[in-house]
Amino acid sequence: MKNHKTLKSCGKAQKEFKNSLFIGYARPVESEHEAKAFIKKIKELNRDANHNVSAYFVKEKSSFALKYDDDGEPAGSSGKPIFKILESKEIRNAVVVVTRYFGGIKLGFGGLSRAYRDTALAAIEEAGIVEVLEQVKLRVCLGYAESQKVRNLIEKYGVIRKEMYTDTVEFIILVNKELEDELVKKLTDETKSKAELERL
Repeated sequence: MKNHKTLKSCGKAQKEFKNSLFIGYARPVESEHEAKAFIKKIKELNRDANHNVSAYFVKEKSSFALKYDDDGEPAGSSGKPIFKILESKEIRNAVVVVTRYFGGIKLGFGGLSRAYRDTALAAIEEAGIVEVLEQVKLRVCLGYAESQKVRNLIEKYGVIRKEMYTDTVEFIILVNKELEDELVKKLTDETKSKAELERL
């Protein structure tokens, strides 16, 4: 996945507009299935609410899943403004649900849009936005003699996801794409070209 932004953690925010209570929930997700499960959970949690409006934007491999739902509010007044925040802030793999408990005073189309947008934004800010850099996976195979210094070098640049020890040492590593060339050069120099490197 190319560089993108997502949510750091779960966020929750509460706002009141003309006696109506709005509660926003935001969280990072890995799949559309996870986004739908979260929406279902919030609806069950607030089953006595008047509306549970939702939006998500998920990228899985090469396909996008994007959806917003007004949940009974006037069409375009609520789900779309929430989705627009995810879109304008370039946030991917995130879901937002805003629950409304009606307080007896109608807000009108513009007032509704603002209330849902402001509540969603507050929940997103509470969750925090983080940039996710594109990563590449590499296999590094080498002898035991160089394994410790190579491990130290890899840990400066990325993370080791798997290690295998047979007659050689094999590391499966993840590294930010922009650091790949630099790491490969250093590994080659450090091991005097003895390390086998393969992009997975």
